[in-house]
Amino acid sequence: MSTDRIPNLGGSHLEPPSMTPTISIVIPAYNVQHFIVQCVRSVLMQMQDHHELVVVDDGSSDATLTLLTELQASWDRPNFCLRTQSNQGVASARNHGIAAARGEYIAFLDSDDVLRDGALAHIDHAIAEHRPDVIAFDFRMWHPNAVEKNHGMALDYPAGVLRGAEAILVRFMANRHMYVWAHIMRRAKYAELPAPIFPPGPVFEDVATLPRVMSLCASLVHIPLQLIDYRQHPTSISQSISEQWCTDFLAALSVARRHLEQRAVGTLAQAHFDLMIAHFYVSLVKSSYQLPHAIGRRTRARSKALFLTLLFGDRAGLAAMAGAGDRAMLADLTKVLSGDLLFHVKQLASRQYKRWRTTRKLRRVGVDHLGFV
Repeated sequence: MSTDRIPNLGGSHLEPPSMTPTISIVIPAYNVQHFIVQCVRSVLMQMQDHHELVVVDDGSSDATLTLLTELQASWDRPNFCLRTQSNQGVASARNHGIAAARGEYIAFLDSDDVLRDGALAHIDHAIAEHRPDVIAFDFRMWHPNAVEKNHGMALDYPAGVLRGAEAILVRFMANRHMYVWAHIMRRAKYAELPAPIFPPGPVFEDVATLPRVMSLCASLVHIPLQLIDYRQHPTSISQSISEQWCTDFLAALSVARRHLEQRAVGTLAQAHFDLMIAHFYVSLVKSSYQLPHAIGRRTRARSKALFLTLLFGDRAGLAAMAGAGDRAMLADLTKVLSGDLLFHVKQLASRQYKRWRTTRKLRRVGVDHLGFV
């Protein structure tokens, strides 16, 4: 259990407020005793009466719930809602958080990340000035133990208000950032999706959901500032790789693809979807070389079959849409789909080297779990 003491942030609990919050910040939490205090404090220190914090403990078996209970007890305002459930996964916790939230807008924050100073004020300003369906913002790749690796990630959206569902969807897919916490939505937009909003499953619930809800938005405002510190550490979900990881990722994309097909999105959006998943697929194939030989080969065979079912068009259509930043990927895609032997040998050597390097690094910091870099 963390030995950090929770500062007294206030006193007694009040009756629930009658006003509707502008923003509800939803944090799903599971076994994050070493991170949850810093995460929640980063929100509480910025909150005003028109903000609401909803934390859903997903059946933690460590000290997470104890720490959350102490944090809530030390808060002197009624806009901190703590909910609990048996362990059902992050998708269920997100759905629980949306159901409990009362805000006009829903913002997600992962329980090991941090909301940067001034973030809520910038979001408030964007809402007051434009009242868009979605607010996107930049973030920082945060390496707490290796600050020299910290760097910002900028989303490519135009200044001002971007209008039209097709235009928003195209720019979103060109960005290829499937982070639900980097996109603040009107709660009404989530409500347009069939239940459950986040499909149950071990990972990639955001990949399945974010493209679907983005397709329902008619206006977007981009805040060109880094508002979240996205923690990078060896045991992050985004750094693990397995056969199931690959299958889950493509299955999540298939949920998004079915939705776009049902909405009859235009040919431009379809082409950008194909280009987006081609990038993801090539990256996934390269990552699969970290797996043991037989499992990696089976994973690549299954992934290829799934990938081909996801395309709206064909490879000729991909080439027609490709820009300068897509050409290397398309060259690799051709090699992957044709079974190019030289590509296979190079990837195998590269990934084995990275696996060895990662193992050495984790041993130095005393981490037993092998992560993916």
